[in-house]
Amino acid sequence: MRILTLNANGIRSAQSKGFFEWVKKQDMDVICVQETKAQIHQLDSENFKLAGYQSYFFDAEKKGYSGVALYTRLPVKQLEKGLGFDIADKEGRYLQVDFDEVSVASLYLPSGSSGPEKQANKFIFLEKFKKKLKEIIASKRSFILCGDWNIAHKEIDLKNWRANQKNSGFLPEERAWLDEVFALGFVDSFRVLNPNASEYTWWSARGQARAKNVGWRIDYQIVTPDLKEKIKSVLIFREKFFSDHAPLIVEY
Repeated sequence: MRILTLNANGIRSAQSKGFFEWVKKQDMDVICVQETKAQIHQLDSENFKLAGYQSYFFDAEKKGYSGVALYTRLPVKQLEKGLGFDIADKEGRYLQVDFDEVSVASLYLPSGSSGPEKQANKFIFLEKFKKKLKEIIASKRSFILCGDWNIAHKEIDLKNWRANQKNSGFLPEERAWLDEVFALGFVDSFRVLNPNASEYTWWSARGQARAKNVGWRIDYQIVTPDLKEKIKSVLIFREKFFSDHAPLIVEY
């Protein structure tokens, strides 16, 4: 099973940069997209369809903002939209499909970088989302949670960690929350095969960050403990760019 996740920073923008043409050649079973920034009626053209795949979208109420999508060529038994609280569901931040043996979600956690109110909302989201994570572990079902978590976990996960300790995405409280997630039993698939690698999935548009590889690793495929031994390969794809994030590909 091959799964790709990408924060597209606008699915129409990513399409214009060749994302769909590229992904058609990648032999993916599931494709998770975050920050679609579109309403479903704006994605009606063939440009946003993949032959052989079923597509699912969960839009934000606010136009041109947030939103997640999921494409799959595997038969879906059940679809779940949202997490049951407004910060998640009015902003289209969670979409889950259940297959026979595993569930896969496209997840877009809030950013708190634009101000104290947004950061406060992010902390509310994290606290409420923890309940869902505990339910997943208790269910004993195999889960793959793909997406932009908007938190770099360890110092190795961002280039300029010293300068960012008071910035959203690397706050001690956010990192401690991720500690709790992993303490529940969840596994960071990238780190299973790359325990010491300094690789990133997002780069600021400022200061030639991408050219200098001054990035953050904030996009994950976080899995239930039973899947740890099934992680065969992990790739952060950087040969072409479709947004300010890089696609993360994991084979199970």
